[in-house]
Amino acid sequence: MKKFIIPFFMFISGSVFCQVAVGASPENNNRWTFGGGIGFGFGSNNYFNLSAAPRVGYRLTDDLEGGILGSISWQKSNAYSSTMFGIGPFMNYYIARTFFISANYQHYFINYKDKFYDFKANADEDALYLGGGYMQRIGNNSYLQLGLMYNVLWKENSSIFSSGLVPNIGFVVGL
Repeated sequence: MKKFIIPFFMFISGSVFCQVAVGASPENNNRWTFGGGIGFGFGSNNYFNLSAAPRVGYRLTDDLEGGILGSISWQKSNAYSSTMFGIGPFMNYYIARTFFISANYQHYFINYKDKFYDFKANADEDALYLGGGYMQRIGNNSYLQLGLMYNVLWKENSSIFSSGLVPNIGFVVGL
């Protein structure tokens, strides 16, 4: 009888653990997402730019995500230097985990110094970016996002930005 009961309980307990493992995995239950992007650029007159944009999101549904996005940028050239901080909410809608539609609002704080005229200024500016893009899976729940956004609040003669159109590349983990 012992030869039958011990293997029987081992089989039952093994089946129970298998059923638990086959069920929902922890990463599917976690609705938090993390990501962002980094960038740098070089140009004439010893121009250099370094930027980072971290983000934290929460999946409200399987296809809708909301969260907070930050950004920091340092620019330097022979003529000027500037530091810019931005923060604001974002919302992404995912279409079959291949495409996304995005909206984000950013409030920027800018510190600017002109080296030729010894001029310093502090300013702030609002931006509302609308756009979308393509997503490429790079892991179990990680994606590379390639997109194009447009700042609908951009004004040619009064904005600190040179254009309202902004390409972006970023990574998201947790989708």
